Amino acid sequence: MLGAGNWIGIVTTTLIVLCFYFTLTFFEHLRKGDERITKQSKIVATTCIALALIVPVVYNIYIYNEMMK
Repeated sequence: MLGAGNWIGIVTTTLIVLCFYFTLTFFEHLRKGDERITKQSKIVATTCIALALIVPVVYNIYIYNEMMK
């Protein structure tokens, strides 16, 4: 069975892949001039990269605090 650390890695990798997907979608719709979908793609790409960077940090802080007790 996979531990929590492995799942954090899987989730982070998935979020990074989704970020790249929505970034490419953003550029595609930017070229087409579709303003609504461009804005949505930009928001989702930004959210995915933010979560991909924040989730491991929060997990590592939690683990650090548990080890120091």
